[in-house]
Amino acid sequence: MAVVAALGLWAAGAADLPSGFVNVVAAVVVMAAGGHVELSGDAGALAGTNAEITAMPLTVTLVGALVVGFCFLRPLRHHAVAHTGELLGRVVAVVVLWLAGLAALSALAAHDFPLTLGGGDATGDLPDIFGELLDAVNPTVGFRTDLGPTLLFGLLWILGVLLIALLVSRRTPLPPRLVRYQEPVRPVASAMLLLVLTYVVIGLGIGVVVAATQGHASETLAVLLLGLPNVSWIALGVGIGGSWEGRVDGPFGLPMPPILDAVLRGPDTSQLSTVDLSSLASYDSRAWWLLPVAAVLVVVAAFVAAVRAPGRFRLWQHAVHFAIAFALTMLVVMPITLVEARFGLSILGIGDLDSLGGEVVLRPHVWRTAGLALLWGAVAGFLGGLLATGAHRGEVDAEPNRTGRPAP
Repeated sequence: MAVVAALGLWAAGAADLPSGFVNVVAAVVVMAAGGHVELSGDAGALAGTNAEITAMPLTVTLVGALVVGFCFLRPLRHHAVAHTGELLGRVVAVVVLWLAGLAALSALAAHDFPLTLGGGDATGDLPDIFGELLDAVNPTVGFRTDLGPTLLFGLLWILGVLLIALLVSRRTPLPPRLVRYQEPVRPVASAMLLLVLTYVVIGLGIGVVVAATQGHASETLAVLLLGLPNVSWIALGVGIGGSWEGRVDGPFGLPMPPILDAVLRGPDTSQLSTVDLSSLASYDSRAWWLLPVAAVLVVVAAFVAAVRAPGRFRLWQHAVHFAIAFALTMLVVMPITLVEARFGLSILGIGDLDSLGGEVVLRPHVWRTAGLALLWGAVAGFLGGLLATGAHRGEVDAEPNRTGRPAP
């Protein structure tokens, strides 16, 4: 996670900071694990700063989840049966190690940066006009980690990762009491993982092509290394008819594709812009491709789930299972795409200086998109089960050839 965060920050230009690059990397890893990083500032006695950020760099998050899940599951695959005590022991060990590492990173994730006032516009005269009077010549902005919320959300993060790992793994044994949930849950859970990872892989391919052919390679790499799942999973939600709302105001921004930045800046920055198929297509008509891509990939995921499910499952069961799984997946994925970041410098409390203030907001319409996912999942689950009927019939017909007697 630290390596991916460092590469992403380097691509975004953070390596040019006068100091504190390692501290910034630690803060990004903490944020990727759900931790809480507080921004703070000091601009003197009569001037003030206001800064806050809520965001998860989901590329870093995804890499950490995949590595933790793999390391957690690998030893269990050699067991024919997973005993409850052994499984809980492994969970406790992983949780303790994770929280200890997160606490160490939290201690490192703290730094203050000087914010130099200057430039060729009117703001550049502020040091001369207000300097001695306001004691605002050298304002600073910094960040600190709030350890309590960080450990709490870090605990929820690691428990969620371990739970999802057990749900999606097809070869890891479960304790005897949980075996009955394996057949209805694991096929659709693994199909959901396949769907969201497919979107990430497609986004990675598009990003590499864009970086190689259209210039701005460093900005594109920053998006890939910090926020690739953020963008990819927004594409999934938008493709099924979901939406986000937000705005980008001021010179600051976050790594995101130009089309998304253009929609969020919009004609009127005083109001929130809606991010959906129509608004994206108004800037680039190729955004309409998100709809057929979503249709194909969701049906393929439903087909994979139906093929992996027992042949005795009926079409309505495939539809119900897949609908619930897809809706729950969007309920997990969408909230973590939330972005809220703001920085402002005010003099005498009369408001932010436009050239030194900025705001980035991106909020999902969670329930609307989850409801659409439920409908999409029901239709796709039915179609996937219908397409998988032939595959299940072939398996049943082939059984007597291997055993010499009818299948049970």
